[in-house]
Amino acid sequence: MGARAKYSNLLLNLLVALAISLVVNFSYVLLLIVDQNTEGQPKQGKARVVERADEGTLRVDPDGHGYLVYEGGDSVYVPLQRIRRLNLEDGDRLVADIAERHHGARPMMMELRIRNGEEFDYSTIFNRPSKTSELTLQLLYYLLVSFTMLSILTSARRRYTPHRFARHCMWCILAAVVLYVFAPVREWHSGRIVLNFMSGHIFDYMLLLKCSFAVAVSMLYGWVYVLNSKQQAMVMENERLKNENLKARYNMLVGQINPHFFFNSLNSLAMLVREKHDEKALTYIDQLSYTFRYIIQNGQSMLITLDEELKYADAYGYLFKIRYADKLFIDIDVEEKYRSWTLPALSLQPLIDNAVKHNTITRSKPFHISIRTEEGWLVVSNPRIPKLEPEPSTGIGLENLRNRWHLITGHEIEIIDNEQEFTVRMPLHNPAL
Repeated sequence: MGARAKYSNLLLNLLVALAISLVVNFSYVLLLIVDQNTEGQPKQGKARVVERADEGTLRVDPDGHGYLVYEGGDSVYVPLQRIRRLNLEDGDRLVADIAERHHGARPMMMELRIRNGEEFDYSTIFNRPSKTSELTLQLLYYLLVSFTMLSILTSARRRYTPHRFARHCMWCILAAVVLYVFAPVREWHSGRIVLNFMSGHIFDYMLLLKCSFAVAVSMLYGWVYVLNSKQQAMVMENERLKNENLKARYNMLVGQINPHFFFNSLNSLAMLVREKHDEKALTYIDQLSYTFRYIIQNGQSMLITLDEELKYADAYGYLFKIRYADKLFIDIDVEEKYRSWTLPALSLQPLIDNAVKHNTITRSKPFHISIRTEEGWLVVSNPRIPKLEPEPSTGIGLENLRNRWHLITGHEIEIIDNEQEFTVRMPLHNPAL
């Protein structure tokens, strides 16, 4: 992957992480607004503020809400948010104004005037983090959480497998747990911003809800991103295969139809005409015509049945049999069930060419090329009888055949070359599967 693509993916992950952070904190702000509205503030016209000179003791429940208890036994409700904002603690002795609400409702503390025998200074509460600072910190934290998880998940697009993606999900959850422990939270009794593991209340349901939401959205996006990347990779791979296949077919045509073969065919035809073998000459012309027509028509084909390829091999072999009269034989032993199986077109021609080109063919030693099937494989073999003056070999034919098989079928051919025999094994494709 190029540097530009890496920066592009990094920027995309950053933007998505920012969007997740904004959504998480937007929902938090809404919940905070609702919480503040339900704090128990007295409604205008339905509450009367009373100045109370006696001192009460603050008792804070485990859930953060408190009560100002007086000597006479009566008590006044102190909301959670007020305890946090004023930095009050359990056991504080307070003198405060009281709001008497509607009938049956517990009175609620309003303005605090004296704390532990000293006049309360409201300016001290401004030493605590502002809501803007807290919200900024929360945005940055969830941006970090989301970006970390997205970076882990989207890296699974390389060499994607379901097992690999599941493993990245496990790493993602582990990272989320670690980041949850180090999340910045407001300490309920002091209002200070501390790390979650220092707060004394690590299992905060609101924090768990927000982190779980960030994890779920990140995983969903990661899954969609990986699938989309996989689809794009498949499209690019298909385009690459198409281009390589066109190039391979071009090389195949250039390598297969060459002037040397054409001129040798014309020489053989001229020999038949001079010797007045009219029937053989007509048959030769028919087979030569069929050979060139097959090459032109199937040079653009991907797969073809073995039966059609064998018919072509028979026609192509006939041209050589005329040139090497009674000295060259092509033995075909193919099970009938395999004739409907497929293989890349023009697979047999380069093997026949190589066998004729590199071996001695004489009347005393007739040359046999074997074409047979063995358990779903097409096997072409010939004995090795090297010429006294070897023909120069470029290796284009076999390399072209190997490349075409790999591109079209995804399988490799097997080439076995020893001192006695040269064999090529090619796996046939069953179209019924």
